[in-house]
Amino acid sequence: MGLDHYAVKEGKELRCGYTTGTCAAAATSAAAKMLFSGKPVASVRIATPKGIVLDLPAEEAAFLESGARCAVRKDAGDDPDMTDGLLVFATVEKSGEKGILICAGDGVGIVTKPGLSAPVGGPAVNATPRRMIMEAAQAVMDAYRYLGGLKITLSIPGGAEIARKTFNPRLGIEGGLSVLGTSGIVEPMSEQALIDTIHVEMNSLRAAGGKHVLAFFGNYGVDFTRNEWGIDTENRITCSNYIGELLDYAVYLGFSDVLLIGHVGKILKLAQGIMNTHSRCADGRTTFLAMEAMFAGASKETGKAVYESLTTDMAIDLLAEHDLLKPVLAKAMEKISYYMDQRVHGALRTEAVMFSNARGVLGMTGGAEDLLTLYRKEKNLER
Repeated sequence: MGLDHYAVKEGKELRCGYTTGTCAAAATSAAAKMLFSGKPVASVRIATPKGIVLDLPAEEAAFLESGARCAVRKDAGDDPDMTDGLLVFATVEKSGEKGILICAGDGVGIVTKPGLSAPVGGPAVNATPRRMIMEAAQAVMDAYRYLGGLKITLSIPGGAEIARKTFNPRLGIEGGLSVLGTSGIVEPMSEQALIDTIHVEMNSLRAAGGKHVLAFFGNYGVDFTRNEWGIDTENRITCSNYIGELLDYAVYLGFSDVLLIGHVGKILKLAQGIMNTHSRCADGRTTFLAMEAMFAGASKETGKAVYESLTTDMAIDLLAEHDLLKPVLAKAMEKISYYMDQRVHGALRTEAVMFSNARGVLGMTGGAEDLLTLYRKEKNLER
């Protein structure tokens, strides 16, 4: 039975789910109860950090020679989550050593780089799920007055294959998925989940000694940068629509600079101080281009045509036809520089590059070329 809890997103009621961390904690609780009681468990109750208490079915319960094993199936609700439907197993065994040890089994990743909330060499289990698992195990131990140690091995069959399609390899998580979840509940289309991913990437980069942030909205910018300048983008940060969050976190972590490279259709929004570039939040791109065109001497008819353009590429073509492209884009880059610097209050250097697929580089902020040179030099040093 799915979780009967809903969130309203974009005017629609969407069903919530529960995280891999919740599944792991619930499976741990069920397997531990089996270990100490000697009886199979059909369901398990688990309290999430969000305050929602779940009664979840226990699947594939089994007694092993050295312990007990149980699984809880991931339910992502209406969120398009690749892990939806996967079984999260916990195998619980008594240990000769005091304390609770969490290990990675099949399909659970191992951390190989610093900067994540799990230690290098250990299982990729984030802080909140780790606490939930420990608390679930300890509660059962207390109930049965067991004073010894426990070994908990988490496994997610199929996790290794799915992990290759995620950010995990770039973050230094090898061999499987991360056990995630800060609230224990999956909220459909959650912006916070995307922002958390940006933060994890930036934490990893900073922990590895990185001082510079090379950021992109998505794959368009990555491909353009590789083709145009031959720059290695392996350590890039993909910020999607969340420019404000990217800049705020860069200040928090103490990076020295941010270079943002983006297609005109996205990055132009920054010229109006728009720090979330999702179309549902704001637009105004052709309004900006039409206004600046008229300030640069365009006729009313030309300004109207630019304003009514269906795409930024069409507007750019119109500006080029009327010899207005250079002054308008120069103003756009000036505004982008202003608003990025305003967001960080001068705490770090911010630069940007605007491009289009048809025309290549359309504009740069004042110091962008210096940072591009820096990245090109780093690439040459690696050769």
